[in-house]
Amino acid sequence: MSNQDQAPQPRQTDRWLEPGKTNLVVIYILYLASFFIGITGIVGIVLAHLNQGKSEPWLESHYTWVIRTFWIGVAGALVSAVLFVVLIGFLTIFLVAIWIIIRTVIGLQKLTRDEPIDNPQSWLL
Repeated sequence: MSNQDQAPQPRQTDRWLEPGKTNLVVIYILYLASFFIGITGIVGIVLAHLNQGKSEPWLESHYTWVIRTFWIGVAGALVSAVLFVVLIGFLTIFLVAIWIIIRTVIGLQKLTRDEPIDNPQSWLL
């Protein structure tokens, strides 16, 4: 039998690109890694937007959560950048970082327990 007769097998690594639990774990990890490698947060938000609306409702609550975490975090970082002028930006950027970390850890915990996010539209925790 030649190689042309065999159907190409999908790569195992492609699973993390598909909507679902594995994809969300990757997004949460990318968010945490963005504190060390800045670009990974952008990769995470792209994955979240690409896969939103393509999975079960309890997983959709996580997609809403990660998307809101990213964009609210960006808004908080921009406000902090402006506040650097009056020196309070150092405190606010620290608080924004803590807020992002806490939301990401909460999301990962609920995801590993197969639980939806209770209020994915929330600005708080």
